[in-house]
Amino acid sequence: YVAEDTKDDETWIFLSSKDGDLRKRDDTEKIFEKYKPTHVIHLAAKVGGLFANMAQKVEFFRENILINDNIMECSRIYKVAKLVSFLSTCIFPDKTTYPIDETMMHNGPPHSSNEGYAYAKRLIDTMNRAYAEEYNCNFTSIIPTNIYGPDDNFSIENGHVIPGLIHKCYLAKKNN
Repeated sequence: YVAEDTKDDETWIFLSSKDGDLRKRDDTEKIFEKYKPTHVIHLAAKVGGLFANMAQKVEFFRENILINDNIMECSRIYKVAKLVSFLSTCIFPDKTTYPIDETMMHNGPPHSSNEGYAYAKRLIDTMNRAYAEEYNCNFTSIIPTNIYGPDDNFSIENGHVIPGLIHKCYLAKKNN
């Protein structure tokens, strides 16, 4: 969604994995060279549900680290004015007090079921500060709560919790 009141000099470009493999530096550089963005909203990630995260911790960590590193470094090289990266609620410590807020994300290990993905996402926060200190980059991140929508993954095995529960309820109603 883009607000109706965009400025005349703004051009919004929406990309998907079909436009390039952000795990590869060369693909990422080609995208930045082609579009020369002034602002980047970083939503790219290898994602999956609970069972996928438990079975592929290394892949979730490595692929997300590659994506994040390529986007952040290209944002620096191509002098992006502002980079906003999306984190995940899974970054928070498994054992914590409530309510939680962003200042608590590094106060303990995340739940072991998705630690590969969670640590890769946590490192965005660390790198935001490092890029600001070393290169004066304006990088920040936000932590949206769990959401779902029509294009979500409703798989019981590989989907997120809310869509998976919706699918289970749908199947229970259909089969009763």
